[in-house]
Amino acid sequence: MALNKSLVYSEKGESMTRLLYAFLIAFFVIGLDQASKAWILYDLMNPPAVIPVLPFLDIVLTWNKGVGFGLLQAHTLWGSLGLIGMALAISIILGIWLWRTTDKLLLVSLSMIIGGAIGNIIDRLRFGAVVDFIYVHVYILGYHFPAFNVADSAITVGVCLLLIESYVREKK
Repeated sequence: MALNKSLVYSEKGESMTRLLYAFLIAFFVIGLDQASKAWILYDLMNPPAVIPVLPFLDIVLTWNKGVGFGLLQAHTLWGSLGLIGMALAISIILGIWLWRTTDKLLLVSLSMIIGGAIGNIIDRLRFGAVVDFIYVHVYILGYHFPAFNVADSAITVGVCLLLIESYVREKK
């Protein structure tokens, strides 16, 4: 019986360590996102300008009232609250999934997505829109990416890792 208790405590310890890593990853994404946005808003883009970095990359200041890449524009208070509610609901669902997973790649990907979503939620609550500032102007078939930010990047990388994880899991 003592052996079973030690196994239970060990599993709880591993679970808490895993959740601590998930929290640290999400917190790092939120911190990096908010710090970069503060730098852009209060230092680099004061006054606003277009800053060329590479031939295909500029730093700009834009306000996104929609979700990822400007989709679902919300120009009213209710629309903005709806986007915040949707992002919170998705974050909670992903958090439950994260709580239950033991897969390390899945933990990292979900943590990045949650951190990015919370970073953008903070902007919506503070400003009513999301601060975007990375503009890649590579045209593919007449289309180019809208400006984005660190949170958007974390969400995108997290989703890519999630797809890789699901592919690897299928192979096993």
